[in-house]
Amino acid sequence: MKNRNKLKSLIIVLAITFFPSGHIVAQGMPVYDNTNFLALGQSLIESAKQTSELLKTARFLKEQKERIEKVNAVINQLKAVREIVENNQHLYETVREDLRQIISSPYIRAQEVDRISESFNSLMENALEDLDFMQQLLTNDILNMDDAQRMEVLETQRMRSRQVIREIDLKKQRYETLIEFRRIKDLINQRQTQY
Repeated sequence: MKNRNKLKSLIIVLAITFFPSGHIVAQGMPVYDNTNFLALGQSLIESAKQTSELLKTARFLKEQKERIEKVNAVINQLKAVREIVENNQHLYETVREDLRQIISSPYIRAQEVDRISESFNSLMENALEDLDFMQQLLTNDILNMDDAQRMEVLETQRMRSRQVIREIDLKKQRYETLIEFRRIKDLINQRQTQY
């Protein structure tokens, strides 16, 4: 009984604590508002439209990014091709002007002319073959290469053309040094001795 009395008094104390005015009010039935539901539906439709537009924009931006990457790859290929062509132009001019100057020198022997011409001509033939290969690489899709593979081949060609330029400049320098050495030797042999 003691427990019951304690429980009753606890309930009364709690009731007085939570409901001090003694007036207990119920909420009642919720009212269904049709306009809120329609507004929610309209906002969901608007959100779906915006999401659709965002997806279209994302697809468009992705396509543009791919196009920019393709253009960038083509630009890099063109830069490589331009450098290769410039190197070959330099090679051609060097062979045309300097070879004529070297061969026409009085300090180059007749038997050396053929050997010098052949060495320069072999470099020119290799350069022309490289240009033909590069043209086929860029114009035909025979090799079925993607842009990265094509760029790798062009970089190899670029390095090769740089190497040919260095080689031909080195040969030119050797022959010019040889001519200068023979000229000085000739001057020394022809000098007048004064005793």
